[in-house]
Amino acid sequence: MTTNSNLEQKRHTLAHLLAAAVLDLYPEAKNTIGPAIDNGFYYDFDLASPISDKDLPKIEARMRELLPDWSHFVSEEVSAAKAKSHYETNPYKQELIDEIVERGEPLTLYTAGDFTDLCRGGHVEAPVTDLDPAGFKLDRVAGAYWRGNETNKMLTRIYGLAFDNQVDLEYYLAIREEAEKRDHKKLGKELGLFIFSDLVGSGLPLWTVKGTLIRELLNDYVWELRQAKNFGRVTIPHITKKDLYETSGHWSKFADELFRITTREGHEFAMKPMNCPHHTQIYAAEQRSYRDLPQRYAETTMVYRDEQSGELAGLSRVRSITQDDAHVFCRENQIEAEINTIWDIIDTFYRTFGFDLQVRFSRHNPAEFDKYLGTPAIWAKAEDKLKTVITDRYGQNFIDGVGEAAMYGPKIDFMAKDALGRILQVATIQLDFNMPERFDLTCINEQGQKEQIVMIHCAIMGSIERFMSTLIEHYAGAFPLWLSPVQVAILPVAEAHDKAASDIAHQLQAEGIRVEALYSGETLGKRLRAVKMQKVPYFIVMGDKEIESGKLTIENRQGDKEELTPKELSEKLHTAINQKLA
Repeated sequence: MTTNSNLEQKRHTLAHLLAAAVLDLYPEAKNTIGPAIDNGFYYDFDLASPISDKDLPKIEARMRELLPDWSHFVSEEVSAAKAKSHYETNPYKQELIDEIVERGEPLTLYTAGDFTDLCRGGHVEAPVTDLDPAGFKLDRVAGAYWRGNETNKMLTRIYGLAFDNQVDLEYYLAIREEAEKRDHKKLGKELGLFIFSDLVGSGLPLWTVKGTLIRELLNDYVWELRQAKNFGRVTIPHITKKDLYETSGHWSKFADELFRITTREGHEFAMKPMNCPHHTQIYAAEQRSYRDLPQRYAETTMVYRDEQSGELAGLSRVRSITQDDAHVFCRENQIEAEINTIWDIIDTFYRTFGFDLQVRFSRHNPAEFDKYLGTPAIWAKAEDKLKTVITDRYGQNFIDGVGEAAMYGPKIDFMAKDALGRILQVATIQLDFNMPERFDLTCINEQGQKEQIVMIHCAIMGSIERFMSTLIEHYAGAFPLWLSPVQVAILPVAEAHDKAASDIAHQLQAEGIRVEALYSGETLGKRLRAVKMQKVPYFIVMGDKEIESGKLTIENRQGDKEELTPKELSEKLHTAINQKLA
């Protein structure tokens, strides 16, 4: 896909063109707001009568008819009175005008062709020549509350896609079509990995036997890598007194996201939204010497956040989040070594899945310092130390993530590119000077004095739910052999072959291979389709030839076949499983 530095301006311009077309076709409509977004643009309208996706071709055609008259934009800075006069019958624009005046900003009207809109600018200079008429497409109609507030009126939002040219648009549409086929919500249901229940509640996934198996295999792998680096497992409860989060700072910053519990005695507790405050108390339970550091605690456990219903999205955003969480308590002179140890784990883990990782240095935004704990001096020290680690190991080619820091410290966020080329955030390492100070976490140093320590927060998968959604879509449900819930399917040709198939299945199961035998109650063709739908890595058709020869013809998902004895098959599978191969 090609890129263009003014793509956002093109998308902004097309939002204006969309509004012009809608007002031309539906004169009673009231236009509100229309920004550029990641893949195009949208505009919200108050319409007298509803429209649907079926109306989009007509609106899109009108946009292309208007475009030749849009030679350029004319801007005019106007008074509030003139602006309000222009939008005399549009209460939405009137509200926006009042807000702009209150902020002390200028009011500007932009005109192209016969259409004028309230806008701060940011368009292409000459729409008729700068826009490719084949580079945009109206996408869908949705509902949206005015200003995103559900107490306001529901408006009609029209989404459009926009790229530099038709080639880029068609490429995006092809990728999106493939992404829809890989949608983890669709595949998760087809593969029987997880479900959602209205009785349990939205955002609370229930994991089946197959889905739980994959989760546990992933978690076991993370623990294997951590154990080799001398992490120790800890366990904490799922609730806490309010006091813990008041001390940590989470209560004041995240009170609205907490699930709260009031006991019969009137005490206020919360379901834990994160694990770090609990882990501080394990460290604080005894006075530590500098010789005891670093202390490395790891735990895989659920946390709970009261996400808004409209923000929930399959496994990508849930209310019960399983974190493969770990915290390192160390001295300042151990920071670099400990972060590099964690970084080694992350590199090994993601290399297994073929992900290329990018690094984002997620730091605080000084203009919004009230979002963070601590002082500017503490943040400067933490960010300097973290940036040194990044540049020493990764170089200068990192993504600068201003405003992406956690509330207590800067982060190294690892970004992975999946099979569709999408960039997704996965692992994270966070450096924290603030929480140790708030909890008075210290060690006794070489001089026999108390020395404040630091915390390093790290999650390899981030959350198992989100990582599972990433893996399902990355592999299109065709998991590598070591992760597949069923590794080999055996299909007897007829009832006479059922016993031989059962014997082979039991033999492989005894050797630790996950096997499913699909016996002859259904036609062979139907059973083969079921195996392929379930994306089982290998299958064996058991007939007279296999029984007589003692050799099995094993076929993989790509259609490659190989004749092996049961012993040779077991050795082949174990080699691939142990090496975590496909």
